[in-house]
Amino acid sequence: MVRPREFDEEKALHAAMQIFWEKGYEATSLSDLTATMGIQRPSIYSAFGDKKGLFEAALRMYTKSHAASVRASLHKKASVKAAFRAFFEHLVEEEYREEGSNKGCFCINTMVELSPHDAKFEILTREHQMYLAVIFQETLERGIQSGELDSGTDAKGLAHSLVIALIGLTVMMKCRPERNFMDQAVYSMLSSNGLY
Repeated sequence: MVRPREFDEEKALHAAMQIFWEKGYEATSLSDLTATMGIQRPSIYSAFGDKKGLFEAALRMYTKSHAASVRASLHKKASVKAAFRAFFEHLVEEEYREEGSNKGCFCINTMVELSPHDAKFEILTREHQMYLAVIFQETLERGIQSGELDSGTDAKGLAHSLVIALIGLTVMMKCRPERNFMDQAVYSMLSSNGLY
């Protein structure tokens, strides 16, 4: 008979996600994971297989939550332009709120660290990028249908451009440029795409 797990798997996975997000895959040791998750190695192996299986589960947890958060953020405002402006301005605001807190996006960090050498993580991070593009495209199409955006707007192409901008901004903020530099970049990106 299989013994029931003696720990909250979702809580432990969330703790693992936080340490992986902060340190990256390679720099996170099993000792870091056991200390952060509050469980022993055999429990990690039993629940997740190995470190890479745990990392994948943590990344999937993050991408699901992140996509839901992006969708909710873009639906908060009736105006599509205001929604994108608030989304990108909040992105910068959050990154500069706490000194020394530049974790960035867990998925983008994974794309940079692991995707070049690991096909599974290349696929997982690309899937998330494409899902964000769909969310952006749906939001842009809402703006076209309401008449807020020009009827000739290429919603799909613009959505892809916005995902690339999101990735670029997030990576750039990891090295903490002057805040004004980032604010100006967001303004220019949005205004040149008719979203400001």
